[in-house]
Amino acid sequence: MDRPSGAEEVAYAKINLALHVRGRRPDGYHRIETIFAFAEEGDLLRAESADTISLKVEGPFATDIPDGEENLVLRAARALAKCGEVTTGAALTLSKRLPVASGIGGGSADAAAALRLLNRLWYLDYNVELLAGIAADLGADVPACVASRSALGRGKGDELDPVEAVPAGTPLLLVNPGVKVATAEVFKRWKGGDGGPLPRNWREGRNDLQAPAEAIAPEIGAVLEMLARQPGATVARMSGSGASCFALFGSESERGVAAARIRAEHPAWWQLSSRIR
Repeated sequence: MDRPSGAEEVAYAKINLALHVRGRRPDGYHRIETIFAFAEEGDLLRAESADTISLKVEGPFATDIPDGEENLVLRAARALAKCGEVTTGAALTLSKRLPVASGIGGGSADAAAALRLLNRLWYLDYNVELLAGIAADLGADVPACVASRSALGRGKGDELDPVEAVPAGTPLLLVNPGVKVATAEVFKRWKGGDGGPLPRNWREGRNDLQAPAEAIAPEIGAVLEMLARQPGATVARMSGSGASCFALFGSESERGVAAARIRAEHPAWWQLSSRIR
């Protein structure tokens, strides 16, 4: 079979429907319980066959991320090549559409997309479990982003069990006030203690990182307040460590009205209208 000359993969935006912090681990990570879900859209990663591994970054948020060896896409590509004893390369192009340091898994989703894409390009045929094992060394959220399907995450977020928390196709609106919030800084401001287990019904849960994130970026509160008062919004919450927030809607028309209203009042805010995968 001829090797494909090129391919592409979406790096689906990640949403934490609820996130409970249970404590700090000896390795520096935090023990959490969370419900992951994913949007139908995200960054776009393309690959062409090449002799070496390289990365070019373009798109509206290209200047916000490194394109050197510390980039998670390159790290994922090299980790997969090492595992599969791949001797060829790939010319990668990342179209950076999602805001950086925003709580929707940008770098993690990009790394996971690289694993999926190069798994095909290099004909490795690794299953999701094997790719998730490689992803575990790249970051806490990367294993969940490999499958990019709803899951209950425990441990540092890498112990995963599939769940159907929200039906696929549920209308989703993501909004970011245009501020970066570093995950490490949010956890530094977390007050500690056990936030309690995630309820069986995630809608009765919360995001334990919201308060420390709002201390860094008070604009998060304004986004949440506006999302919560939109007609048809069934839940509004911050995702991950912020500053992106989301709302789920009963219909696409209600989401469309909300998106238009928010855009009119806050044209500088980034937003993405999508659906749950």
